[in-house]
Amino acid sequence: MTAGASASSVGVVSPQTMHFEEPLALTSGAQLAQYDVRYETYGTLNAEHSNAVLVAHALNASHHVAGTYAEQPRSTGWWDNMVGPGKPIDTRHFFVIGVNNVGSCFGSTGPMSMNPATGKPYGAAFPVVTVEDWVNVQSRLADSLGIHRFAAVVGGSLGGMQALSWAIRYPQRIAHCVAIATTPKLSAQNIAFNDVARSAIQSDPDFHGGDYYAHSVVPRRGLRVARMIGHITYLSGDDMTERFGRSLRTRDYAFGYGAEFEVESYLRYQGEKFSEYFDANTYLLITRALDYFDPAREHDGDLVRALAPALARFLLISFTTDWRFAPERGREIVAALIANGREVSYSEIDAPHGHDAFLLDDPRYHHLMAAYFERIAAELA
Repeated sequence: MTAGASASSVGVVSPQTMHFEEPLALTSGAQLAQYDVRYETYGTLNAEHSNAVLVAHALNASHHVAGTYAEQPRSTGWWDNMVGPGKPIDTRHFFVIGVNNVGSCFGSTGPMSMNPATGKPYGAAFPVVTVEDWVNVQSRLADSLGIHRFAAVVGGSLGGMQALSWAIRYPQRIAHCVAIATTPKLSAQNIAFNDVARSAIQSDPDFHGGDYYAHSVVPRRGLRVARMIGHITYLSGDDMTERFGRSLRTRDYAFGYGAEFEVESYLRYQGEKFSEYFDANTYLLITRALDYFDPAREHDGDLVRALAPALARFLLISFTTDWRFAPERGREIVAALIANGREVSYSEIDAPHGHDAFLLDDPRYHHLMAAYFERIAAELA
């Protein structure tokens, strides 16, 4: 099969929710007494339960990976170009699972959910979660679905961190780890960007210390700025120049502080749209989980030792213009895996789109993914 050949959507899909009564012990020492996990599945689980692929989502995505919702024609899943019949992760061969992480605002238990101990939304009381906590929840969901070993765990950006964590924490339960546009830990610059974004939210007068639900308000101004900051880091300088340059929305300068340049208008639109559907407390939680991810920390900073438990075969992909999670960070992971004698394939794709390239339709990227997953499908045949 060639990527895109006879490709089609998985069609209309419906999310599912699984409730867990068993308490979830978190890395922080806190726990959730009970929680819900929202997820979607595409394709058919084979008789051996061996063809399951877990897709871990990035910061502002969710369980809705592919397909559309009934009567919502613009509800296409965030990775619909990658998952479906005839697409690189081909649902004619694989049973694909998209999971919404705990702490999110798209159906899994999070700050907007009712705290059973108080009868009110958790708000600021929702505990800080980590990548490792999410992976533990995903493993419980897999158990409940009768999946004891994934054919692959795949994700981009923060999703790639989860894929790496799966390979380390549950080495017997993952055959392939596909980590795209990711890093073994955030740089100081990345942590700084996250802190500025959180500060924008926390300084919004409508934030109310994280308990804005009780005041029937949303810290939209802070969320808008946070999204604008984040969005700048997802694009490359060349991409922004090509798309916007210094183009003005009108012929002349207005000598004011409105959105005069096209790039300003674009960022403000993205910020406004984001503030209408994303939860501010969730943004704080997920960016902090990004900050904390550092599997080498428990090994005196030695990534080779951190990755030593991994048994999976690996595909890592970086993009040359991704300055947020730069290719040298991907090569760092590759070097550590090779030092452990692991089988690893690595590709560095010269794409102009920056960090967001993992979401786009670059033919080289999609052909590479298709070829790798064809190989996995052949192993299962």
